[in-house]
Amino acid sequence: MAPGGAKKNILERLDAGEVVLGDGGYVFELEKRGYVKAGPWTPEAASEHPEAVRQLHREFLRAGADILQTFTFYASDDKLENRGNVQSFTGKQINEAACDLAREVADEGDALVAGGVSQTPSYLSCKSEAEVKAIFMKQIEVYVQRKVDFLIAEYFEHVEEAEWAVQVLKTTGKPVAVTLCIGPEGDLNGVSPGDCAVRLVQAGADIVGVNCHFDPVTAVKTVKMMMEGVGKAGLKAHYMVQPLAYHTPDCNCQGFIDLPEFPFALEPRVLTRWDMQKYARDAYDSGIRYIGGCCGFQPYHTRALAEELAAERGFLPAASEKHGSWGSGLEMHTKPWVRARARRDYWEKLPPASGRPHCASMSTPAGWGVTKGHAQLMQKKESTTQDELKVLFGKSVTNQ
Repeated sequence: MAPGGAKKNILERLDAGEVVLGDGGYVFELEKRGYVKAGPWTPEAASEHPEAVRQLHREFLRAGADILQTFTFYASDDKLENRGNVQSFTGKQINEAACDLAREVADEGDALVAGGVSQTPSYLSCKSEAEVKAIFMKQIEVYVQRKVDFLIAEYFEHVEEAEWAVQVLKTTGKPVAVTLCIGPEGDLNGVSPGDCAVRLVQAGADIVGVNCHFDPVTAVKTVKMMMEGVGKAGLKAHYMVQPLAYHTPDCNCQGFIDLPEFPFALEPRVLTRWDMQKYARDAYDSGIRYIGGCCGFQPYHTRALAEELAAERGFLPAASEKHGSWGSGLEMHTKPWVRARARRDYWEKLPPASGRPHCASMSTPAGWGVTKGHAQLMQKKESTTQDELKVLFGKSVTNQ
């Protein structure tokens, strides 16, 4: 807390060198719990089932998260109404409910609330800069009214659209973070991570980085490339990373959405809590101070980040009351061979088995090479037809 009991804002924390922990993957976790539909990946649950969103916020807060993002991923009207997705609530209603839920829980601790915007179907369909910016402007009107602490433009595959988002978000006067869902190959037009970062800082972003699409190893590598580019340009920024909780060494430039296991068979790729501790240390040692997660991240993953960086942060999260350091709680187990696992060197060196005798260690990404401007990416309000699906099914077979 700042003097007088007020919360320090995000830039005050980062300027002071503090480690800031983000939360995790709301759409994937709530889909598993039965509150989000895979495909649209839209956040109606903020209005339909506020108790589910509130509970997940509380779990991340208890696990050590310093930032609670409003559950507003893909909450622009053009996405909410895309391809036959029927709505009972407007984007404004969903965004208002999401802001209220995040604020309620954040104020139970010292957490900040971040309002988010993400890439739009309108951009993929080649709508104009003015049309895309109008979508962002409509969303941030709610964030300003609900007094979120800062703004995040997240999950952008094209740096151009991310620049437009940053320019709109900066009009609020609030701190702005921006994350691209890219890897070392850069955005889907081939703009390098370093050049992407430079463009985003020049657009006004205070914090730049990556989220989603790739695992921690790939994501940290990508942010380091961003740091190098910004440094060479003589600019300054803070850096953040919010990767997947899945191992993705076999991914191409579009990340995990090209994997044949996406989205319903990714569980064999889930990172352990010990993998997460390594990620936290690697990110910190790379100079990244805003460290969080995206799809696949659950509260126990966030707790692992907090435990690894407890010395740097000066405290453990409340959830660590039920978790011994490096498995030390197993000292109380009834079985001696399990008690023998109550040590760091056991878990740090363990190569977990998948238990799947016929499961390959790597997959072949789909790699259709389809991005903005392609006919199959032109979005519409109407549902996808069976004839349209047959074309895609046939293409999928020929690409296997």
